Amino acid sequence: MPNIDPSKKHAPSHLGRVLVLGLGKSGKAATTYLAGLVGSRVESVTVAAGDKTDDACSFAEAVQAEGVRVLFDHREIEEAYDLCIASPGISQFSDFYRSAAAASGEIISEVELAWRESPAGSRWVAVTGTNGKTTTTALVAHVLRCAGVAAKAVGNIGDTCLEAVAEGGVSVFVAETSSYQLASTTLFAPDVAVVLNITPDHLAWHRSFENYRDAKFKVLANLGRRDGSFAVFDATDAVVREEVKRVRALGAERGYSYMPIGTKAGLAGNMREACGSENAAYLDGDTLTVDFGGSVEALVSISELQLKGIHNASNALAAASAALALGVDARDVREGLRSFAPLEHRIEPCGNIGGVALFNDSKATNVDATLHALDAFGSVKPIVLLGGDDKGTDLSGLVAAANAHCKAVVCFGAAGPRFAEAFSRGEIPVYHAPTLESALDAALVAAEPGDAVVLSPACASFDEFTSFEHRGRVFKELVGRRAVQKGAD
Repeated sequence: MPNIDPSKKHAPSHLGRVLVLGLGKSGKAATTYLAGLVGSRVESVTVAAGDKTDDACSFAEAVQAEGVRVLFDHREIEEAYDLCIASPGISQFSDFYRSAAAASGEIISEVELAWRESPAGSRWVAVTGTNGKTTTTALVAHVLRCAGVAAKAVGNIGDTCLEAVAEGGVSVFVAETSSYQLASTTLFAPDVAVVLNITPDHLAWHRSFENYRDAKFKVLANLGRRDGSFAVFDATDAVVREEVKRVRALGAERGYSYMPIGTKAGLAGNMREACGSENAAYLDGDTLTVDFGGSVEALVSISELQLKGIHNASNALAAASAALALGVDARDVREGLRSFAPLEHRIEPCGNIGGVALFNDSKATNVDATLHALDAFGSVKPIVLLGGDDKGTDLSGLVAAANAHCKAVVCFGAAGPRFAEAFSRGEIPVYHAPTLESALDAALVAAEPGDAVVLSPACASFDEFTSFEHRGRVFKELVGRRAVQKGAD
């Protein structure tokens, strides 16, 4: 049994020979952190960096000066290592990952390493799910900070977990955790786990929906090992609701309490009333309400939130539940919910042109995310820009929802022809455009004062842009230029 540093969660005094697999954001963070331990807790650091890029070569040159060995174009791991830190971009089903696992005493993710190295007294909130992770993570951290807690949003949002741990000064780490990262966890035990919706995504990496689902649920694996731990579940989601049933059946054996949000009937459903759950979060009319520990707290109305859409009411209930579980007073929760502004690229207001409101929802890279955006505008029926790098997903649900909630759609980019064909059998006008810029112009021609135009593509961005962030920023620049032109007319 290794000697564990009592000042940290689970940090052995000797890590030995360490392999880092991949040089993405997580791989760089792990390499930098471990390089600082060479000669004390770490015997050596080797990086299997994959393909050569200018960025990777520049980073490699810097860390090699610190004694790190970097191997490019290296697909077979032949030497033996005590520990391997795997980057989330590398599938656990790939030959590369399996080779590293066979050569290493243990293989874990950067999130796992960060948790192990974090202060023993720190607390962790882990947020996972298909859609809504980033908003919920940021909202939890915001509510905690409103209550005077030294909280930081980390993981897939902002700094990596390991960078935040190394920097210090954080008492609660609020981590957005992907299925990729959770797949390679073993001891990771957050104080609060938040499981949002789970719908098919990243199936090429996980090889099946079942593997993807099970990776998400690994966030619960060690929850019962920490006193006072808590889980928050989106019980409106069918997959998550099945997990709630399993967890409930465990009774005291599970070792933690939980909060179901809504029921099969939707957010207005109260799981305590429906099946005797110990706690419940739900909408009472239009008021976000949490029944926690026998005390019912009416928090805020949907209209008080700056976030649009019923899905964001669900995210707000999840964040409020997590904060209350950590001991935050309901008054601070209310203030945090009211003062939180929409994140960039998530139904983000980005201007007004001739009385037409523009919104950037570039983060909607799959159909499920776009479905949330379509019904976020109340009585206003938006014109929605759809398209980009096609994921090949079924569009029947999207067509039905757009017919019910939208004024028109503009189909653009590589996915444009397939989307346009699907919508040609619908009931609303369909416009075609080759690029995002021409799609925006087509939407503005079709729009009238009082309308809304929303970029919510339901596709990846890589046909025209380097990322959804790049796409969203370009969209906002295009909107800004047209607003200036309109003002000059």
